[in-house]
Amino acid sequence: MLFRSFDAIVVTRYLHRPLLTPIVEALAGGGVLIYETFAAGNERFGRPRNPEFLLQPGELLEMARGRLHVLAFEDLYVEQPKPAMMQRICALRPS
Repeated sequence: MLFRSFDAIVVTRYLHRPLLTPIVEALAGGGVLIYETFAAGNERFGRPRNPEFLLQPGELLEMARGRLHVLAFEDLYVEQPKPAMMQRICALRPS
């Protein structure tokens, strides 16, 4: 099987948990991951409401633990472009 690696991967507003590990594994050494999606609590503001599509507290940090160097992490309420609960991570895969 042929595997590709990437210097950067950006994921926004999408969560399919079976892809979390393959995304990390697809990062080249020194590659950067930027991931942002909806978090638990978002059900108060609209869709998604289904827990399958909402990150649990610290879930992106746990995905990175022992595999990536976390440069920044946020778990917060945003007002723009519409009110939502979000998690964001920017992390580097060691060379």
